[in-house]
Amino acid sequence: MSSPATVSPALVALQQCAESVASDAAHFTQLADDPLLAAQRSLAAARRAVDTAAAVVAGEISRRSDPSLGHAGLAQRSGFRTPEKLVQVETRSTARDAVTLVKAGKVVLDAQAPTPSGAVWMRQVGAAVAAGTLSVAAATSIQAGLGEPGTGVTVEQLTAAVSALLALPPMDADALFKRARELRDDLDETGILDRERAIHERRSVRRVKRADGLNRYIIDADLEGTAFLDSLHDAITSPRRGGPRFVDPDEKAWADRVAADERTDRQYLHDAFLHVLRAGSAVDESKIVVGSRPPAVRLLANLNALQAAGGGGGGAGAGASAGANGAAAGFSSHPATATNAGHGRIEGLDIPISIATVARNACDVGTVTIDFFTGQPLYVGREERLFTARQRIALAARDGGCRWPGCDRPPSWTEAHHILQWKRDHGPTDIANGILLCRHHHLLLHDRDWDIRRTGADYWLVPPADIDPERTPRPMPSKSAALRDLQREETG
Repeated sequence: MSSPATVSPALVALQQCAESVASDAAHFTQLADDPLLAAQRSLAAARRAVDTAAAVVAGEISRRSDPSLGHAGLAQRSGFRTPEKLVQVETRSTARDAVTLVKAGKVVLDAQAPTPSGAVWMRQVGAAVAAGTLSVAAATSIQAGLGEPGTGVTVEQLTAAVSALLALPPMDADALFKRARELRDDLDETGILDRERAIHERRSVRRVKRADGLNRYIIDADLEGTAFLDSLHDAITSPRRGGPRFVDPDEKAWADRVAADERTDRQYLHDAFLHVLRAGSAVDESKIVVGSRPPAVRLLANLNALQAAGGGGGGAGAGASAGANGAAAGFSSHPATATNAGHGRIEGLDIPISIATVARNACDVGTVTIDFFTGQPLYVGREERLFTARQRIALAARDGGCRWPGCDRPPSWTEAHHILQWKRDHGPTDIANGILLCRHHHLLLHDRDWDIRRTGADYWLVPPADIDPERTPRPMPSKSAALRDLQREETG
């Protein structure tokens, strides 16, 4: 261990703590559940402290390796071309981890500097990392999600977005990146079409040689292509991945055959994709069927914006209604060409699409209108035991996937659950009484005595007494970016 004269007392204490934990690792296997989770939280706090220190050191290495110093800079003097490479070698990490540390370190150091020289809007993030309330990974997510000022996006707006992100309840770094990206998209709506076009221009299929001499095919799809391939993948693999259960006898028989097939999941998916390609090369694509549910891609947008773009007005139920309206359109592979205001969403994807793309699809396949009022779509009653196809479309538009906190399963992986159960509570098959849950969480809810309650348009998950003796309700916010767009437009 280095002498305390050359290393700060805090780092000495951290190293001693790490050595103690490592030597006592077997102790953790003897802990009960609550102490084990408490240990995990304590270790997470300690890791944030270590990561913060590592980031500050990496940032200082970068400052002492500034290109203006030339060969006198620390990195080049030590034999490395960049400070990131020096950090990678010293930490024995990956190049990506080293870059992350250097970026985060610069943010922390800049927050503590009397006069900021870097990203002014990130000063609050740097201060939060230095205080130990925000992890380095979370800081990186905020920085990557928000991006930098540009046309139509000011430093002041990004600073306000950072404040909003830091005020959110604690969430993991992936969820924080998603929320930061959503805020950036809200600020930069004029750039949505440009970003969509850029992704479209990068679409490709590459063929490269494998080590065994055969070819590997790599597909980089655009937004609509990705959504279609995701839908095809989910339709093929549904019986194997714990997707929605099948009620129709023919569908159940197909699902049972798929589940019993001896091929691995990847082998089965390979053969199914080739089958679809062979069938599609010989017959009209409308006749291709995967099981009894062909892949379907839905595009969601505010009907007012869609009509303004020249794509609304058709389809069942289109027209004026109480509250905001949503339009659902199908898949098409043509590029966007117009520059209309507004944007839409592809169900299951977080990246927004231009209203021009939604309008083009609406012209191709028509629209289905979903009427929202106080955050709830469609009411049907009790006549039907199962939710209808149109109700499932509405639930997907409202929920955006499994609403169990922390779950990221998309709508295609979910089942519709009656909050007031059909048999036990005589609950109606109304949208307000339905909620999307993936199969895992649907079974968990029924088997382990979890409960869901509704107050207006808000849904709450109530844990069983053995998990929380107080049974404190936990919020189940919608995962739907399209619904969030509608609500933001309603409130102005």
